[in-house]
Parts: sequence; structure tokens; C-alpha cells
Amino acid sequence: MRRALTNASYAEAVAELSARDPALGEIVAAWGAPPRWKRPQGFATLVLLILEQQVSLASAQATFARLEDRAGAVEPDAVLALGEAGSREAGLSRQKARYVRGLAEAVAGGTLDFRKIGRADDEAVRAALIPIKGIGDWTVDIYLLTALQRPDVWPARDLALQEAARALKGLDARPDEAAMLDIGEAWRPWRSVAARILWHRYLNTRRRRGAGN
Repeated sequence: MRRALTNASYAEAVAELSARDPALGEIVAAWGAPPRWKRPQGFATLVLLILEQQVSLASAQATFARLEDRAGAVEPDAVLALGEAGSREAGLSRQKARYVRGLAEAVAGGTLDFRKIGRADDEAVRAALIPIKGIGDWTVDIYLLTALQRPDVWPARDLALQEAARALKGLDARPDEAAMLDIGEAWRPWRSVAARILWHRYLNTRRRRGAGN
């Protein structure tokens, strides 16, 4: 397992990718190195990732804040004490309330140990998280990439990443998961950093389009 990214290894990876791939280098030259977008390890981050599925980040953050306010803390015992009805009152859909409760039960029951998975390799992390209902490959990828800061994760199902790859490669349509996996191969062993560079492009070009309106 490659170690988690540090400030030094992140800078090294950005420089290496920029030199290796001129298209990535142009993004960094235009907007600078992308943020590392670090999230804390643990239950609350996975809850937020569940809430972010298929909705805007702003909407997910608002729902998370309401859940935190009602539960007192986004921690397993507090969420279990709140109950599904309380989670629904905080704005969670029935499905996501059940997903969050299932995650809380896995942690409270000892099935999921965040300290243990924090030391495990990427595939072991995936094997520990995927059996929990509501957690799929995208959620695991983003947890690995942002919370565990693993250097070579490629969230091929992420729509913003697909759109950024489409623009970078001049494609007529967003590449599907299989095509994204092929695209990402060129950026091993720093695919997590390549993903950040592409997200950086996506966010900056979107802001520029918004400013032009």
C-alpha cells in the first residue's frame, strides 16, 4: 500500500503529472495546484457522502447540518437514538435514513472499525465498506481519496470527473465508467491527484461560465 498523500508527495505528484501530461500541466498553469480536499476519517464523513449521493453538495451539507442539530452530533449512538423518524424530520429521505442507520449499526455493533480500515489497503477498505447498504463504489472511492488520502484512486463513476475528462479529451459525450478507467490508466500511480486536477478544471471553468452570464 502506498502511503497517504502528504504535502510533499502531493506537490511531487502534481509536478510529475504536469510534466508527463501537457493537458494536465495547462490546468495547473492556469489555476494553480488543486486543493487536496481533505475530509476527516470516520462515521460523519461517510454519512455526509451518503447524503451527497445524487444531490448537490450544498443540499447535502444543509441536510447534514439539520441532522447534526437534531441528533446533537453525527455519531453512531446519537443517530441510533434519534431513530429513523428523527432522521426523516431532519430532511433525510426514507432510503437515506435507513442507509445512515445501517451504517450506525455497523459501527456500534463492531462490524466496522474506522481505525482498522484506516490502516488497511485500498481493496480491504472497499471490502469492509461495500457490504453496508447504501455504500457503493463511488462512496468508497471518495472516502479513500479524501478521508484516507490514498494516492491512486480513480472515481470513474463521478459525473463531474467524467465531464472534466470529456472536456479535456475533446469528446462528444461524457465517457462511461469503462472509458474512464481506460483514461485513468495513463495517470497511475497518482490517479487521485489527476482526479483533483480535473475537478479543479471543472470547478474553475464552471465558475468562469457563471461569471460570464
